Amino acid sequence: MAGWNADTAAGPLGAGMVTLVEGSCFCISLSNGDIHSEDPHGLFVHDTRILSGWRLTINGQPLESLAAETKEPYRALIVGRVPRPDGYADSSLVVERLREVGAGLQEQVTVRNYSREPAVCIMVLRIEADFADLFEVKEARIQRRWDETRHADRAALTISAIWQDIRKGMVVQASGADITQEGLTYRVTVPPHGHWSTVLTVVPSIEGTSPGAAFVHVNADGLSPRDRRRREWVAKIPVVRMGNRSIERTLRRSYDDLGALRIEDPNHPDRVVVAAGAPWFMTLFGRDSLWASEMALPVDPSLALGTLQTLADRQGTVVDPVSEEEPGKILHEVRLDVSSSLSLGGKTTYYGSVDATPLFVMLLGAVSRWGFAKDTIAALLPHADRALEWIRDYGDKDGDGFVEYERLNPQGLINQGWKDSWDGINFADGTLAEPPIALCEVQGYVYTAYMARAWMAYDAGNTALGNELTDQAGQLKKRFNEQFWIPERGYYAVALDGKKRQVDACASNMGHCLWLGIVDDDKAPQVAERLMSPEMFSGWGVRTLASDMGAYNPASYHNGSVWPHDNAIIAAGLLRYGFVTQAQRISTALLEAAEYSDGRLPELFCGFSRDQLAAPAPYPTACSPQAWAATTPILLVTSLMRYDTHVSRGGLWVDPVLPESYGDLHITNAPLAGGRIRIDIANSIPSVQGLPEGITFHRGHRPWMTELVEWARLRSKT
Repeated sequence: MAGWNADTAAGPLGAGMVTLVEGSCFCISLSNGDIHSEDPHGLFVHDTRILSGWRLTINGQPLESLAAETKEPYRALIVGRVPRPDGYADSSLVVERLREVGAGLQEQVTVRNYSREPAVCIMVLRIEADFADLFEVKEARIQRRWDETRHADRAALTISAIWQDIRKGMVVQASGADITQEGLTYRVTVPPHGHWSTVLTVVPSIEGTSPGAAFVHVNADGLSPRDRRRREWVAKIPVVRMGNRSIERTLRRSYDDLGALRIEDPNHPDRVVVAAGAPWFMTLFGRDSLWASEMALPVDPSLALGTLQTLADRQGTVVDPVSEEEPGKILHEVRLDVSSSLSLGGKTTYYGSVDATPLFVMLLGAVSRWGFAKDTIAALLPHADRALEWIRDYGDKDGDGFVEYERLNPQGLINQGWKDSWDGINFADGTLAEPPIALCEVQGYVYTAYMARAWMAYDAGNTALGNELTDQAGQLKKRFNEQFWIPERGYYAVALDGKKRQVDACASNMGHCLWLGIVDDDKAPQVAERLMSPEMFSGWGVRTLASDMGAYNPASYHNGSVWPHDNAIIAAGLLRYGFVTQAQRISTALLEAAEYSDGRLPELFCGFSRDQLAAPAPYPTACSPQAWAATTPILLVTSLMRYDTHVSRGGLWVDPVLPESYGDLHITNAPLAGGRIRIDIANSIPSVQGLPEGITFHRGHRPWMTELVEWARLRSKT
């Protein structure tokens, strides 16, 4: 997942970082709570680093870190101690920093004195603000210098800045402190076995306006705005209990992270969408938000609907080489700050994604099954049709029936599929593929987009359109299996290059094609065998690139690493073609990997073999939490439950193949057709309670979209 003009890697966050996130606000600090401007730390609001330095000392000493525990995704307790000036190890002064992010930051600092003597403490907090664009920080290329002014009074330090008529600012409130332009100081005496406490608040001001009460102190009910938002989220999502408590904890962590990654469409506050991930992608993405909301359908279908509606509002209308916008195209990402806008010729939206557009139609097909009002779905159909027009008129650049990409300007992303690093698509010998590039999984997305729209056409009685799209899908599947399949190697080429040569690297991309149903039945066993081979399966998951390929590097971003979401899609695809044991093996490996990171799967981890390293090796700049990593456990478990619905056909399907080690599974408050149901799986036997009127429970697999289309097509001929 790369951002606009982000072919360079992010600066290292390092071990022991504390990352808090709530909506489009996030904070990164050292494990002792300090923020250093020279590192990729800071408090970020709307892609702007409003706080770049936040260094606390007591009696001239920085805190020695003892512990940092994330209570909620937006709140952490950071505990440190004050080193003794005489060099002895033990110290009687312990400092707690209870930090919460919202549209700003609130931090309660408590100094505890565990000695029998009073302790004189001089607490100094140095404050810096550079108002840097997020990508300036991420890529360590801060070049702009804002014209800054500071004003200190008895209650607050106000920092204002201007650059090319753009104004930003922030206010630090610190009751009882001596406030100067550099920061603030408290001089206190902490009694023996006593404590002293204060509350600090940072409130941003973007474009010269203050958000007012955007960051509010805890109310009388003991809940902050973040707590209340989380309580509302918890009330609407399923409650899971499992015999395997480790997997249960991972699922609950996924729910928490997904809740924290929700952001609102500023033009439609009632719509909630999924941001791509913290720390660098707390914004609307096409591909990432679409995939994450697809994977989260059983938890909250409204996330997918909000994502579709928000992306539809921003669907491309013109040809613009700078932003790579084209009519009907779905955006890659939205950026909110100055630097990104300048890179985009003053715009905030970049469209350089080859897969977001077919994924949009694919998700609409999935959402149409979850019981939303017909007029709600119908309002999105013109956008789906415009997306299909983009596939025909712009996506297929040379008229060969495949969708390719090639960037439209030198600043755009070189690779525009999900493996969008500059070296992510290569031949078996390591040579880079040259554009225009047709990725194998993108053809699968397009195939599913045709099928999804065909089904919706049949469902609405438009037989002619249904037949037309079904024919297009069938032709694409035939061409795909002829031109991408490498028979002597038993796997699909990752892509076709600009000369229509098979890019013959063995990569995980073909696993997506299994879930999408574009793989011929006779080829699926060889694909499954190759995906689970020692070269591909590390023991923790399927690698992005086989270890016998020329570009393989287990510590790379896309050339040998393990991506959880990639594996969840592969596992679902293996189940579709009947490879249950293989899917169980992938699922179990990933859920075991989550145990090494407190139940949270990161964006990716390194592809070292489990035989070589007994724990999954973290990738240094991985986002965590990250949307499609957070939704990975959801897709893994629901896939093994073989749990799905089609409300308009009046059915709910569950046919579990959960491994015995997972134990029994009990889900309450699961959303379905405007109601809430309970699902119990005991000794692999499912039962369902509370089904809405008109919904029947079936033991077996929900008919795939391809099957529905085939049935509808046959009916249309009779």
